[in-house]
Amino acid sequence: MKKPWGGRFKKKTDSAMERFSASVDYDQRLYAYDIEGSIAHCKMLAKCKIIAAAESKKIVVGLNKIRKEIESGRFVFDAALEDVHMNIESRLIEIVGPVGGKLHTGRSRNDQICLDVRLYLRHETCEIQRLLQRLNRALFAQAKKTVDHIIPGYTHMQRAQPVRLAHHLLAYLEMLGRDADRLWDNLKRIDVMPLGAAALAGAGYPLDRAYVAKLLKFPEISHNSMDAVGDRDFMIEFCANASILMMHLSRFCEELVLWSASEFDFVELSDAFTTGSSIMPQKKNPDAAELTRAKTGRVYGNLVSLLALMKSLPMAYNRDLQEDKEALFDTVDTVKDCLEVFGGMIQSARFKKIPVQRLESAGFLTATEMADYLAERGVPFRQAHEITGKAVALCIESGRQSLSELSLAELKAMWPKFKADIFDYLTIEGCVDRKNVYGGTARKQVMKQIARWERKLKNN
Repeated sequence: MKKPWGGRFKKKTDSAMERFSASVDYDQRLYAYDIEGSIAHCKMLAKCKIIAAAESKKIVVGLNKIRKEIESGRFVFDAALEDVHMNIESRLIEIVGPVGGKLHTGRSRNDQICLDVRLYLRHETCEIQRLLQRLNRALFAQAKKTVDHIIPGYTHMQRAQPVRLAHHLLAYLEMLGRDADRLWDNLKRIDVMPLGAAALAGAGYPLDRAYVAKLLKFPEISHNSMDAVGDRDFMIEFCANASILMMHLSRFCEELVLWSASEFDFVELSDAFTTGSSIMPQKKNPDAAELTRAKTGRVYGNLVSLLALMKSLPMAYNRDLQEDKEALFDTVDTVKDCLEVFGGMIQSARFKKIPVQRLESAGFLTATEMADYLAERGVPFRQAHEITGKAVALCIESGRQSLSELSLAELKAMWPKFKADIFDYLTIEGCVDRKNVYGGTARKQVMKQIARWERKLKNN
C-alpha cells in the first residue's frame, strides 16, 4: 500500500511497524467528523480559488458517498493506511480519481486530527450534558417526594444529626450542577477551530479560516499554529471534569450500597438495576452502583495517562499524541454509560420513610440540640457540650437509647436550670426544623431549595 509520505523512503514499512503505528482500529469512530471537516475545507478551497469549483463539488459528492458506505457497514478500514484520514482519502481517490488528492491542499493530518477531535468532543459534551440533566431531573423528583423523610446524617460514618432525605439528595444535585457548569465552561476551550495551522507553521495558501469556522459553527479560531496542533489542554480539562463528575457519582454509589443493605434499609433499588447471587437465593446486589464506583478509577487513570503523555512533549506535534484518543474515547464512553445507568437507578429507586421511633434510638441524634438549649440560656457552649456529653454517658450506662428517656430530675442534677421545655428540643422533627438557616435542613429551607432547583432545571 502506497504511503502518503512515501516519496523520500526507499524501504517499505516493516509489518510490525505498521501494526504498531496504526490507529485506525480506534480513530475510525471519528469518520463523521473527519468527513464534515473535509467538506468544509474543500468548500473553502473552492471559495478561495485554490481548487476549481467543479473539483470541489466532485470531492464533496465523493465524501458523502464514503459517509454512506461507512454507515451501511460496506466500508473496509485498512490498518496499512494507518488512520481514519488516510482511509477516507484513499477511498476518495478511488471514487473521484486524482482530483481527490487535492483535498489535502493547505492542511496536515496534524491540524486535521485536532479538528476531528474537537468536533467529536463538542458533540459528546452535549450528549453527556443531556444524560446529566436526565439524572438531575430524576434526583430532583426523588427530592420532592422525600421532603418529609428524615434520616440520620453522618460525619466520620457515625450518626450525627437528623436531616431531611430531600436535603441529602439535593446535596448531590448541587455537586452535579457544578459538574454541568464545568462541562459547559470547558466547551469554550473545545470550541476553537484549528484547521489552517497545517503541520505547525500555518498553511502556505490564502485560506479563509473564518469561513471554515462559520461552516463548522466554531465561535473562535486558534491564534497560534504551533499551539493549535500541540494543544491537548481541552481534552485534559474534559477528562478532569469527567473525573470530578465520576467522583460525585461514586460517592453517591457508596451511600446507595450502604443504604440498600439491611443494616441501613433506607432505600430499595429496582430489580432492573440489581442482580442476584449464583449461590444465595435471597441476595439482591447493588451492582449498578458498585460498577459505577469501580469505573471511577478507570476515568481517573485516563486523566493521569493524558497528563503523563503531555508532560514532556516539545513543540509542536509529536507522534506520542496518537495515544491521546483511546484515553479520551474510553472516558466519554464510561461517563455516558454510568450516567445512563445511574439515571435509571435513581429514577426507579424507592426511598423508605424511617419510623420516628427508629430515629430516636439512632445514636443520640438530638444531642447537639441539648447543647444548643443550654447555650441559648447563657451556658458557654464548651460547658454545654460537656453537660450534654455527661447526659449521653448516663443514657449509655443505664441502657437508654435516647436523651428524651432521661427524667427532668436527672437532667437538673447535671444543670439545675433545665426546664420541661428541654423535651421539645429533643424531638426528631423539632431538631430538624430548628435548622432554619438558609441552606439548612428545616422544611422551610428545603422547600426553598426545591423551588430554586425547579427554576434551574426548567431554564436548562
